[in-house]
Amino acid sequence: MPHADLKYSDDLHIDAPKLLAQVEQIIQTHDAGSGACKGRAYPTAQYHHSHCLLSVSMLTKPHRDAAFTHKLLADLEAALRAALPKTCYFSVGIDYSNPYYVTGTHQM
Repeated sequence: MPHADLKYSDDLHIDAPKLLAQVEQIIQTHDAGSGACKGRAYPTAQYHHSHCLLSVSMLTKPHRDAAFTHKLLADLEAALRAALPKTCYFSVGIDYSNPYYVTGTHQM
């Protein structure tokens, strides 16, 4: 299950739930077996220069190679750019888990 963290200057007025849903859809378009993407948004009122950072974390899998990653990155960048309401700096990154990462569901 991928994770997406969106950190941004609160002057950007981003529709974070909409963008995070788009991120999930983009990931699933590239990798139908990826499952839901847990997304979180962190607007901040304290910053130096307007900026937006989209970080996506995924499990390491054989099919998630360099070609896969470059295509996914390009689509994520396009979605982020489309969501930005004004001129600002932006960054997009994809990270893959290391062998010492645990994921699961806690149920009660």
